[in-house]
Amino acid sequence: MDVLPKPDQVVSAAGNVAHKLVYGGIADLRPMPRTLIDEGELREVYHYRPARAAREQGDPVLMVTPLAAPALAFDLRRGGSLVEHFVSAERPTYLVEYGQVSFRNRNLGVEHWVDDVVPTAIEQVSRHAGDRPVHLVGWSLGGIFSLLVAADRADLPIASISVLGSPVDVSQVPLVAPLRPLLNLADGRLLTLLYQATGGAPKPLVRWAFQLSSFQKLVTKPLAVAVRYDDTDFLAQIEAVDRFTRNMTAYPGRSFGQLYHRFVRTNQLSTGRFELGGRTIDLAAIEVPVQVFAGANDGIAPIGAVKAVVPLLSGSREVRFEIVPGGHLGMLAGRGARETTWRTLDEWVEEWSSTDERTPVAQRAVAEPTLKRAVARKSTTKKATTKKATTKKTAAEKATAAEKTSTKKTAAKKTSTKKTAAKKATTKKTAAKKTATKKSASRDTIGSNTQRRYGSAGSRGLAR
Repeated sequence: MDVLPKPDQVVSAAGNVAHKLVYGGIADLRPMPRTLIDEGELREVYHYRPARAAREQGDPVLMVTPLAAPALAFDLRRGGSLVEHFVSAERPTYLVEYGQVSFRNRNLGVEHWVDDVVPTAIEQVSRHAGDRPVHLVGWSLGGIFSLLVAADRADLPIASISVLGSPVDVSQVPLVAPLRPLLNLADGRLLTLLYQATGGAPKPLVRWAFQLSSFQKLVTKPLAVAVRYDDTDFLAQIEAVDRFTRNMTAYPGRSFGQLYHRFVRTNQLSTGRFELGGRTIDLAAIEVPVQVFAGANDGIAPIGAVKAVVPLLSGSREVRFEIVPGGHLGMLAGRGARETTWRTLDEWVEEWSSTDERTPVAQRAVAEPTLKRAVARKSTTKKATTKKATTKKTAAEKATAAEKTSTKKTAAKKTSTKKTAAKKATTKKTAAKKTATKKSASRDTIGSNTQRRYGSAGSRGLAR
């Protein structure tokens, strides 16, 4: 509101206060209806049900959730939900999330998500959608999981990857730089003892780290709410973000340790390679097209940290980089994302979707040599068959043309004969008419013939 609010602003603010008192809030926080189609250890794959009158069409989209952050990021609130956006567009929409992490999950490492959770989710979604290729949309660590899986498993039915706010070069994250001396203390063993004792990174720590990334907004939030109490959409967004923050989950112990040592301390992924399960995963092995998003005001994954992945994707069919408005969550579910991030995602998915029932454009472009040779042999055989068919067709066409020419000549001859006969008949009628006219010329005067049906004065011919 203005310093001196206008009457309509006062009325709107009063309405928002009343709505909050009566209903407990302003935002519509109802989740989009969904069905569980697959589950396993820390793996839940959901299909979002379309409206009854709607019919899903096109390749499916699978949203990949990061660790610790709830899947609410993709379905924040009605009117601000990427899930709702895809479902409304009749796009087959799926999501993989991990449920509540407990102490018993402390031994699960990053390989659990790269080797099992995400690959299984891709296969299940493809099967559920009629064996169609899958578009991955991974946010934050979910985007890094998507990249590692695509680099490690070229056999998976992946159509494209969209990575949102995924920091590959952690050295460019402002929050990490001041903590680096502490992180390197005793080669990182101090923090290792801490997360091993607690079984991972606890919820309060995760929540605090997320809020710290936008510290300025956190401090100025009460004032921002007070002066904008007439803005219903703004207040609804604040409520939805608060709910998201309250639902942060813990990191499993071993996974947190790997992320801490390999991502944060040694910045291993910035080289394009990642050691996992006794093997090296190289991002250059990714062949499918990749779109990378960076938030203009993202404190957790700033532009430089995200853009660092672009030169590492040297094997990709196409790499595209986009800077969109918003912070770490805002770029995905902010009020400005509707006209920026979501619209760009729509165009990207449409561009790399299948052109027929099974084969996407990208897969045709990077087909294996064996498949190409088979297609070439088939093409050669088809050309020979076509040539024979063309020869036969030419002979048949010539015969048909000759027959048509003969028919036309005969028809022309008959027409000529008919015209001649008609001409003779017309000549005889004209001669007879002239004779009758001469006979009656002496007794008929124009306009005085009583035997005419219409008087000659009103005749159409005379009027002209």
